[in-house]
Order: sequence, then C-alpha cells, then structure tokens
Amino acid sequence: MKIIVKKFGGTSVSNIDKMIRAGNYIKDSLNQGNKLVAVVSAMGDGTDKLISILDKLEKPFSREEYDSLLSTGEQASSAIFSIVLKSLGIEAQSLLGWQVPIKTIGEHSKSKIKNIQTSNIQKLLDKSIVPVIAGFQGVNINNRITTLGRGGSDTTAVAIAAALKAYQCDIYTDVNGVFTADPRIVKNARKLNKINFEEMLELSSLGTKVLQSRSVQLAYKYDVRLQVLSSLHGKKGTMVVKENEILESNIVSGIAHSCEESRVTITGLENKPGISAKLFTLLANENINVDMIVQSGAEKDKNVSFTFTIPKEDTIKVEELLSNLKSEVEYARIDIDKEICKVSVVGLGMKSHVGVANKMFSILAKNNINIHVISTSEIKISVLIDAKYKELAIRSLHEGFNLES
Repeated sequence: MKIIVKKFGGTSVSNIDKMIRAGNYIKDSLNQGNKLVAVVSAMGDGTDKLISILDKLEKPFSREEYDSLLSTGEQASSAIFSIVLKSLGIEAQSLLGWQVPIKTIGEHSKSKIKNIQTSNIQKLLDKSIVPVIAGFQGVNINNRITTLGRGGSDTTAVAIAAALKAYQCDIYTDVNGVFTADPRIVKNARKLNKINFEEMLELSSLGTKVLQSRSVQLAYKYDVRLQVLSSLHGKKGTMVVKENEILESNIVSGIAHSCEESRVTITGLENKPGISAKLFTLLANENINVDMIVQSGAEKDKNVSFTFTIPKEDTIKVEELLSNLKSEVEYARIDIDKEICKVSVVGLGMKSHVGVANKMFSILAKNNINIHVISTSEIKISVLIDAKYKELAIRSLHEGFNLES
C-alpha cells in the first residue's frame, strides 16, 4: 500500500464546508487502497489574526511565547479536521508537532527540522487511522514549541513524506498549480503540467507563493514526488519533477515577482579591505537575509557605495543597525526605498541559450521601465524596478517571451 501525504493550506481548511471537501479527497484516496497522512495549516487567515493580537504590545517580545501562540492555529485546525474526517466515516487522530515528534533546531519563528520520529505516525497507519498533523511547528531540545516560518506547513508535509518514504506529497492550495506568471496579473498565464525542481526552487525563492522554497529543497534532496493542485476541484495540478523527466526545457518557463523587499544604499564608504565583511557580518549576525548586492566604485576610488535588498519587515531593524555602525565605519549617508519590486525570468533552457538578458532588458526599455539592480544565476535573471511598474513589467515580459502559448 502506498503512503500519500496530503497537505491542506489555510484556504483549503478555512471553514467546515471546505474541510468536508478536503476530507472527501482523503476518502477517495483511501478507497484506492492508499494509506493517508494529512498535514494542515491554520484555518484561513488564522495566523494573521493571532499576530494582530500582539500589535498593541511593544516589540521585541518573547519569541518563545510568540511561537507558542502561533502554533495554536494549526492545533485548532488539526483537531477540527480530525472531527470532520470522523463524521465522514474515516478514522483519524490529530497530532501536534511535539506529539509526532518533529525535532527542530535554530531560533524561534525560523527553526529548521532536525529529524522526525515516525513511530507514532506508523502506529496509526498500521491501524488504518489517518494521522492529522499540525503543520508549521515542532519542538526543540528544551521541549519548547518552535515554528518554521511562514509557509512552514509545506515544509512539514514534505519532511514527513521524506521520513515515511511516501509515494507522493500533494500540496492543496487555492490555485490550480504552477503558472507561467501570477494569473491575477496576467490573465492568459498558462498552468504548467510539469516543472523541474531547479526552476520551482528559483520561482519559490523569487516570490512565487505556491510553495515554500524550503519545501522544494527538501523534496529535491530526498526525491519526494511533489504535486501542487487546487483544493477547489482536486483535479491534476503541476508535478514538480527532476530535469530528466522533461524532454526539452523551455528557455523561459515563468515570471516571478516579489514586492516584499526594501532597497538599501550606503554611499561614501571608505574603499579598503574588510569593509564589506564588516557590513554584511553585522546583518548576518542578526539573521537578516541580504539579496542582490551591488558595489559601485573602482579599485582606485577613495570611496565606494553598496546597494542591496533586505526583507521589508526588517527595514527598521536594519536602519538602527547601520546607524549604530557609524561609530566604527564612516559613510556619507543611507538611502532606503521600500517602493521597489523584484521581477525575474526563470528557465532551465537559459543554460544553453544566449540572448535572454538582452531580450529582457530590451522589453523593459521599450516600456520605459528603469532597472536599478540586476542579479543573475544559471537559470534566472532578476531586476529591481519601481513598484509602480510591476504589472506592466510582468505582462510585457510574459508576452515578450511568448509564455501564453
């Protein structure tokens, strides 16, 4: 009998009717002779509502208690979904992260999974009971509840599938699969039947919110079959596969975007060895992710400038850190722009084709869209532009690379 892990996101379990629909997907798969494990997110915008409770409190507050609070969203949905499954004639039992247990390491609210002990899950499967596991959470060495960061339920599901050596992991969400661009912006965006892990990883890390990038990394590392599909109708979605399962890759497979970053520019830094190390070590020590780094200035120049992007939520913290840094490192000024957007083209075919960058830049220039920063890898090109041109840029690039056909 095959083990299949089915993960249901917040929109898929936001009310009882949707839970019943999700329960019927489990029932259908059980009737096909499979063993099922369910992983659930908090109901609807439950996590956001829990966070809003703390809005009136002065930050920073205890990250341990923050995690304890946020984990209750998944605790509620796992219990309710288990009750719903029983009402459909399916034996089910909820399990919280610490009951599995899912062992974690790292700091609170950004923890990583160290290992999963599967014996409790396996005991339930052997009795034909569906384990309903609360996603997004685990327990650390101090027996404190930790959370895996936003979108962490995807990671929970893939990690459980890997630990159980499951046949497949299905991620149910509010979209039909992975599209060539955000269908809310590009009306003729096309659903991909298959996408390879490398492309999916780039798209996820660049702003496509269908899958959390950590879950894609795990699935690739442990060879987990991964499918993204809609909880609305449950029809076949997009399979995330290895490169050799796609005969010929498109030059560009998709357009991703993220407007969740701020651009930081520091000018007038003394041009000497160790300046960049001091600057970025400071940010790394505070667990601030830095992206798209550009240094301006030649070797012979007295001063240089650095431009880089950070998560928008860390903007105030970075301002404070850089202000305090002035006692150690001289600079002229700091400029921060929160009204920017990163737009990226992604495609495995870029490895073997030239001219993609030229075409991308020409399309943007034709639409009078100025590029602030550029970064590249083997299979992606990202540009930083003013946020007001986001939709024009995405639509123009989607059409220019003929992604609708």
